[in-house]
Amino acid sequence: MSAAAEARLTALDAVADTQPVSAELAADLFAVADAVASQPALRRALTDPSTPDEARQALAEALLGSRIGAAGVAVVSQAARVRWSGSGAFVDALERQGVRTLLRVAESDGALDTLEDELFKVERLVDATPALRSALADRQAPVEARQRLLGDLLTGKVLPATRELALRAVVARKRTFDLTVESYLAAAAELRARAVVTVTVARPLTAEQESRMRVALTAQVGRALTLRVVVDPHVLGGVRVAIGDEIIEGTVAGRLHDARRKLV
Repeated sequence: MSAAAEARLTALDAVADTQPVSAELAADLFAVADAVASQPALRRALTDPSTPDEARQALAEALLGSRIGAAGVAVVSQAARVRWSGSGAFVDALERQGVRTLLRVAESDGALDTLEDELFKVERLVDATPALRSALADRQAPVEARQRLLGDLLTGKVLPATRELALRAVVARKRTFDLTVESYLAAAAELRARAVVTVTVARPLTAEQESRMRVALTAQVGRALTLRVVVDPHVLGGVRVAIGDEIIEGTVAGRLHDARRKLV
């Protein structure tokens, strides 16, 4: 992502964060994102760079004023003022704010840790179940049917906000389900200025082992972190640690690979 694009998103984050946080706001933002994504004429009208910024903002306010809450109107109309790189970026920005709003709701309820843990487990479940992964990725099937399939599995087993985010990940227009969930988890960590550390091990860690690892990694990273533990039986001893995009390879397989590479 370019610095300019990131600056635009950050500016919209600041506007959204001034609004009262609620599940209704998230629902409004998701509804508008879906409507704009499915209606090319509306999308063009709200993002046309030849139209003055104030006119696009006024159009958004006129179209949405009686349809969604005041907080939603404020966020969408501000987004309409921005000159995005394309109409798709506008839709993505609205989706991002819907996700961030649900995360902020969970944070205000003291449930963000639980939401992150549940969402990560959902992503791992889908990844480990080929039939489910294929069904959710089938673009020939109606979105509603794919959402219903996952929703039925999750109802009553996770927080409502976790379920809602998982269903939004099914709608993802540009990414796979797992990458979309990863982006949600990254947004949750960003909300609390935490580092994201993924540890892959061959066998589940005990509570004591996980606690020691968290302490050691926190010292190494230098700030609070969100720790995710992935069990992969194919890991041949040791531990693979990913801190953001940086991989710390400590497995037997990794060391053998490095040794072979150095011999070539």
